[in-house]
Amino acid sequence: MYTYIHKTQYYESDQMGVIHHSNYIRWFEEARTAFMDDRGYTYARLEHEGIISPVLAVECEYRKMMHYGDTARIELELEKFNGIKMTVSYKVYLDSTGELCSVGKSSHCFLNSDHKPVSMKKVNREFYEKMTDNR
Repeated sequence: MYTYIHKTQYYESDQMGVIHHSNYIRWFEEARTAFMDDRGYTYARLEHEGIISPVLAVECEYRKMMHYGDTARIELELEKFNGIKMTVSYKVYLDSTGELCSVGKSSHCFLNSDHKPVSMKKVNREFYEKMTDNR
């Protein structure tokens, strides 16, 4: 499991100070990007090497509102990764109380510059090993 912290911003909220639902999806991406950075393999590096990783599906279930000024603690888990596709799960907690505010998942694949699916186990062994490292 990987933990990412996000301090909510004013622009993420409505006039009542409630965080707009679309921002949770953005936070998932922030957490996933930070997770990859932590593993030592950034999205920028992957794209520089000719690999893209589009989103195939994303879902989010909202359980408790978050507000401007709250700190979100996002726990990320790499649920499935076979080198061709990956599924990432997320749990968003209100950091101050530990209350679960939302849960979600995103699914991704890996494509080459011709937008054809690739196996990272075959075309980029270093990335594959960093993602499967059970630290």
